Amino acid sequence: MSFTLDSKVALITGAGRGIGRAIAEKLAAAGAAVMINDLDPAPAAEAEAAIRQSGRAAAHLAGDVTAPDFPQKLVDATLATFGGLDIIVNNAGYTWDNVIQKTTDEQYLAMLGIHLVAPFRILRAASTYIREAAKREAAEGRRVMRKVVNITSIAGTDGNPGQAGYSSGKAGVIGLTKTMAKEWGRYNVNVNAVGFGLIETRLTQPLTQAGATIDVQGRQIAVGVQPKTLDALKAVCPLGRAGTPEEAAGAVLFFCSPLSDYVTAEVLICGGGMHF
Repeated sequence: MSFTLDSKVALITGAGRGIGRAIAEKLAAAGAAVMINDLDPAPAAEAEAAIRQSGRAAAHLAGDVTAPDFPQKLVDATLATFGGLDIIVNNAGYTWDNVIQKTTDEQYLAMLGIHLVAPFRILRAASTYIREAAKREAAEGRRVMRKVVNITSIAGTDGNPGQAGYSSGKAGVIGLTKTMAKEWGRYNVNVNAVGFGLIETRLTQPLTQAGATIDVQGRQIAVGVQPKTLDALKAVCPLGRAGTPEEAAGAVLFFCSPLSDYVTAEVLICGGGMHF
């Protein structure tokens, strides 16, 4: 069975690299026009260029989704560029880990800000367009399905030592997902979540002696996993390996496609069978 996303417009946050970029590329390959957001301008522009080179429509707006006014700017830019909004993928995120006695308020709130508050603000910003479009389509006797996919984690469903903030944010977005599914069902919007396990990205790369960091609002935050920990995680995963960004994006594509038109308020775990 085949499907197309022709005439659909998708907004994907954190889409300059890794899973987010793979999602953008899969949605574009299926026919969607994509608005790419990333904190870093260079990867966002690069992702846009790659999609355009494949013959698909793309644009980008770099910026921090945790800034209070940016989600509205991002939604408005998507509507101004493509004239609509059919798919929202709240993917942007990072980890900032520590055991609870060493976790500062700033660290904990940063995790809630990126994983929970930002998706809330983006959905709130999109709500006027979504409600008005659905009412207009209903008056015309048409049902147009729209899609929201929020990204969670097995850290949010199962918990994970050292990730009080990350796990709280990822658990919270499940509650947001289920509530929005009930609020927006009347507007023909499917709202679901995909929870990832161990996926090969820069956040899960093996820690080197020098150590890798990401820059978030001027803070250098260490990323990566100890090689022994990575080996142990792969050993307890039934599939025996980490997933690829393309495999992760496949689960998201299902929720963005017509195949999921009668699926809402669900959490799909894409983790190779692994649970913490």
